[in-house]
Amino acid sequence: MPDVFLNPSTPSTTQHLDGGDEQVYMNQIVDAMEPYLRTNGIRYFRTKPGTPLGQAIRESNAGYYDMHLALRSSPSPQDLTDKPMGTNIFYYTYGARSKRAAEIVAENYKRIYPDPVLVKAVPTNRVAEVTKTNAPAVLVETIYSDSTSGEEWLKNNIKTIAMNLTESLTRCFAIPFINKPHVVFRGTVATKGGNLNIRMQPDTNSQVVAQAPNGAPVEILGLWQEWYVLDYKGNVGYAGARHITL
Repeated sequence: MPDVFLNPSTPSTTQHLDGGDEQVYMNQIVDAMEPYLRTNGIRYFRTKPGTPLGQAIRESNAGYYDMHLALRSSPSPQDLTDKPMGTNIFYYTYGARSKRAAEIVAENYKRIYPDPVLVKAVPTNRVAEVTKTNAPAVLVETIYSDSTSGEEWLKNNIKTIAMNLTESLTRCFAIPFINKPHVVFRGTVATKGGNLNIRMQPDTNSQVVAQAPNGAPVEILGLWQEWYVLDYKGNVGYAGARHITL
């Protein structure tokens, strides 16, 4: 299952109109993402508040991540005087995987954003967080921080944004999206003697990532149709629900 590096802002002077700042709101979004990520079997690492940008990039590059996702709220361009709403999804100009991910995120974000026309996937060679990371990276500029309407929308839609971004990640990794977080609970493999195949996708033809012996304890993270998302000794994948007793 995929591993994602999450960087919900770095030390910033970006202030919101209500006196809050970028770090506060971006971390609230990631807080709300965590239950959805866990239920969908997406493993993640998130930076601590106050982590400098250079350190965040080094931490990302020190691991083996399938994607680097950064969240921001930035002031509107100086040439825009009416302080409109707007969202830019930045990707590395020469990174095919980065571009594909940004396009998926942008298209999905349009479904929840008040004005979908203002959501754009934008190539860049100047944003360090998408050009210096080993993993394909996407930087989501969630709103313009000096937009009254944008700020109000953000504050009222933290959970919706978190759910939407998680769904985008599942689309990037071609796995189904479970839209209701589950409480983690324990189960036992019940195969009548054989090993239980844990697969990359909920499909009997999908690649086997691990096997759990009969009687082995597992953690159940989520449910997709007749498949559990489960964790067996750090191996996360899908297994037929009929082979697990609760």
